Amino acid sequence: MLTPLLLLWPISLALTWLVAQGIADKPFDRALVYNVQALAQLLSVNNNRVLFNMPQPASEILRADDSDLVYYQVLGPRGEYLSGERDIPLPGEEDKPGVLGEVRLRDDELRGLEVRVASIWIKLNVPGGQPALVQVAETREKRKVLATEIIKGVMLPQFVTLPLAVLLVWMALVRGIKPLSQLEERIRARRPDDLSPLDEKTVPLEVAPLVSSVNDLLTRLKDSIGTQKRFLADAAHQLKTPLAGLRMQADLALRQGSSEEDLKHSLKQIGRSSVRATHTVNQLLALARAEAGGAALSRLPCDMARLIMEVVQDSVPRAMEKHIDLGYEGAAPGAADVMLSGNPTLLKELVRNLVDNAINYTPSTEVRPGIITARLLTDPFGQVLVLQVEDNGPGIPESERELVFQPFYRVLGTNVDGSGLGLPIVMEIAQQHAATVTIEEARPGQQPPGACFSVRFVVGDDRFESS
Repeated sequence: MLTPLLLLWPISLALTWLVAQGIADKPFDRALVYNVQALAQLLSVNNNRVLFNMPQPASEILRADDSDLVYYQVLGPRGEYLSGERDIPLPGEEDKPGVLGEVRLRDDELRGLEVRVASIWIKLNVPGGQPALVQVAETREKRKVLATEIIKGVMLPQFVTLPLAVLLVWMALVRGIKPLSQLEERIRARRPDDLSPLDEKTVPLEVAPLVSSVNDLLTRLKDSIGTQKRFLADAAHQLKTPLAGLRMQADLALRQGSSEEDLKHSLKQIGRSSVRATHTVNQLLALARAEAGGAALSRLPCDMARLIMEVVQDSVPRAMEKHIDLGYEGAAPGAADVMLSGNPTLLKELVRNLVDNAINYTPSTEVRPGIITARLLTDPFGQVLVLQVEDNGPGIPESERELVFQPFYRVLGTNVDGSGLGLPIVMEIAQQHAATVTIEEARPGQQPPGACFSVRFVVGDDRFESS
């Protein structure tokens, strides 16, 4: 704030000098106009001759100033010299006879001195009809003195007020910035794990919105860190069980006196535990990829019908091992109303997790095989695509339909191996694509009721929302 103030002061001085010059010129210009008009009245014509008779008192009045020198000049209609100083410069082209009887003022130079000149052209009744010229020139000493006095009267008080203004600005800034300095000290004194909100009452009103935004950021950061801590704790807990099983089966296999059948059983359990651990790790990686997918991966036009059919085909061998009838129905691939702007990798992961979840939780035997249907419904008028994965399994109680989307949560009594991450991955990817996920009974009023997972996409909505 001080730098612009100090830079503006010389500009103010220059502008004041220009204004003072204009003010100083006005009274002396009026005197010049009066003098040249008075001299013009002394011109006369006698027998077609132009005469100029200036009495002695008038001459004394022109010479009566001690500060400045006053000169005059009178030229006849033919440019002949009549009276006064011969070397006063003639008017320029812009001051040639225009409106007769009009006084023109200009700045000029006479005998090395700056002068202010007033000139007037007078029409006389003589042959030839050319006007006569009367000029009065005055040096500029009085004008400079008056302008200097005006400058002193204006600028000298500023030499007193400017340092006072600087002092007041400094004191105001120091006092105004003091709460910010205190806030800075409090922030620097905080522990790295202290994410509590800042006190908005101790900061200036202008800074309160910034502090409020910082508090909002701290709150979201605290929630994010808390979620990560819970996720890591749950992940460690989930991995601890298969790893402990691997170690126990390895110890049993190394025990002396173990039979070949015991060794095969231990190896079988080791393989099962390793598969479970691998599946948990893969699910953790898929969830992490889904959480970062909106910012890290690009979006492409996706044929949802073709994408769902590819996932179903990949899952058929596993479904056949469990004697499950797995199929697809709905819109055909290639149609315009099955296209969706999204990330194909994440969308495939979403469909795969829904299908795998249905295969895992649908009981099936050769006598009574389970049925799983992947379905794609289109609504061209509402610009909606609906993905459904329906099974005839035990279903999900209504009280637990929101809980199953939490990481590592599993419905009790299912006796199915799993990591509890499949549905959270589905929810995360759906949110990345601005879609909604719902769970309903596939066969209401029947036993078993089955489950129908529906993912509703808005076609043409290019937004990717971060979770």
